[in-house]
Amino acid sequence: MTLAEQRTLPRLTRGLPQVRTLRAIMAEVSRLFARRCRTDTALAKLAQLRQRVRRFQSVGQLLTKLRSPHLDKALTFLDDKLLPATSNAVERGNRRHRKMQKTVYRVRTQEHIHNRIALDMLRESQKDGRTDTLKVLHRKRAA
Repeated sequence: MTLAEQRTLPRLTRGLPQVRTLRAIMAEVSRLFARRCRTDTALAKLAQLRQRVRRFQSVGQLLTKLRSPHLDKALTFLDDKLLPATSNAVERGNRRHRKMQKTVYRVRTQEHIHNRIALDMLRESQKDGRTDTLKVLHRKRAA
């Protein structure tokens, strides 16, 4: 968070100690995935965090995912030097690509897939004529 956001947060959470506690816990979870520590260190910090969360009855139910074994497995990438950290833009692009693939190929039969490929090929073959038509229309509209 920026300095201004850090100053605003206490004002927003005034009277809501459980929200403030939850924000602090989530900041610690984010720090677990920082590339500065190794997997063993991160797992030790996670164990400490799990102990601390048990004490907070008000937010303990919200953090059931913190006790998931999948979180331990997610921390194993910290020791791998060949895996670079990815940016949000890369993750967003990958998510968009997967979503497009799902909508195209989700519940289609073999015939539907062949028809879709044929339609894409037809559109591709008509692309040059379509761009010429658009250019003529734009020139006429501009005149």
